[in-house]
Amino acid sequence: MAPAEEPTAATPPPPHFVIVPLVAQGHTIPMVDFARLLAERGARASIVTTPANGARLRGVADQAARAKLALEVIELPFPTGVDGLPPGIENLDQVTDNNHFAPLFDALWRLAGPLEAYLRALAARPSCIVSDWCNGWTAGVATSLGIPRLFFHGPSCFYSLCDLNSVDHGLPKQTAAAGDHEKFVVPGMPVHVEVTKATAPGFMNSPGWEALSAECVEAMRTADGAVVNTFLDLEDQFVACYEAALGKPVWTLGPLCLANKDDADAMAARGNKADAAQRSAVTAWLDAKDAGSVVYVSFGSLVRKPPKLLVEVGHGLEDSGRPFLWVVKEAEAVAPEVRGWLAALEARTAGRGLVVRGWVPQLAVLSHRAVGGFVTHCGWNSLLESVAHGVPVVTWPHFSDQFLNERLAVDVLGVGVPIGATAPVMIFDDENMPVEREDVARAVAALMGGGAEADERRRKAREYGEKAHRAMEKGGSSYENLTQLIESFRKRGGKQG
Repeated sequence: MAPAEEPTAATPPPPHFVIVPLVAQGHTIPMVDFARLLAERGARASIVTTPANGARLRGVADQAARAKLALEVIELPFPTGVDGLPPGIENLDQVTDNNHFAPLFDALWRLAGPLEAYLRALAARPSCIVSDWCNGWTAGVATSLGIPRLFFHGPSCFYSLCDLNSVDHGLPKQTAAAGDHEKFVVPGMPVHVEVTKATAPGFMNSPGWEALSAECVEAMRTADGAVVNTFLDLEDQFVACYEAALGKPVWTLGPLCLANKDDADAMAARGNKADAAQRSAVTAWLDAKDAGSVVYVSFGSLVRKPPKLLVEVGHGLEDSGRPFLWVVKEAEAVAPEVRGWLAALEARTAGRGLVVRGWVPQLAVLSHRAVGGFVTHCGWNSLLESVAHGVPVVTWPHFSDQFLNERLAVDVLGVGVPIGATAPVMIFDDENMPVEREDVARAVAALMGGGAEADERRRKAREYGEKAHRAMEKGGSSYENLTQLIESFRKRGGKQG
């Protein structure tokens, strides 16, 4: 896609932010929301990605063009001939084998050259590069060209502080030599946080990922600051401690999802696809339900449940007796035994349950008056979107930051009911997770039922939802932080390319 017009000498250029998300939907979506907010506030935003991922963002670019916003999508050629990576894989959600993740990251590291070439070809250096924490390869490019760089960290500040403190205090070495059930206290936290070897913080800490992890940590330490998708009224104590531990500014700008709160098309364009007929059918079904009666069930873009676990989820929802909207991925629903079983479940729960194969616009669902609870994998986007819309959650973490996000939701914020998962799984490997239909039914009943505890969860969720909206409005903490971020880079200007 063609870059936006360069300003003339008579008009001072707006600050130009080059945004480099990780090629995973959960990482790309909030950074696209960030880019849109920058453009709406008068800055120029260039989202750098690869052709297959750029195709997913065409709706975003088209909306920006119609609104005359300085937002563009820049496509760098995806590296070819990477050992161990089958052709056609450019996004983490396209991976079908756990052995393909490392080669995909190897391919992404080769984008450093094309990114530098794009930046050198610009008439003026950008004001700032904002790259995903996992894109440590951008650090060398920024240094080479003398461009300031911020890292965008996808998880909660609670998780990020746990992770940083763990690294700084040597917790990974302690847990590596520990038994599976031994408990450790995360040092340096303003609240008590216990983890096991299995749930301890750390990205890319599996065997074989050491060099990549070290490079990302070094890129974090050499950045000029951090951008985080959270807000002060949700995580103020953790934001302050994280900023102190990093020793650099932490810009809290969220919930970024609320950039789309008044725009149904923008909500839909954030996802993989926006099927208008499917969206209308889901909305019509929800419209017929009582306020707060429906539990929404979705496990994000990466988690894929095998048939055995799909059956447990479905029976648990059926046994809960509650209306439910359950999103099943197309890749999960293709097995013959699953197709037949799902059809039978739909027949038994007709009117009370709706199973959607593929994708739904999650923001539109969570903001619907009928939705009163959310069974989530605790990815930060999903958890924050739920909080922003005042919806309490059943927490079912699977891997990465999700177990500590669960602790934040359940123990700190008081808006979650744990389902009972205790250990992480690889994306295609969760047959042995100790979660059964009884756990699903119990947790959903607790979340959606009555009583003082359930009422208090709902009250807290509503309160955080109100605070989230205030944070994003003019005068709110996130709105004003974005103003300061833009102004701080406006003053730096851009050097000639």
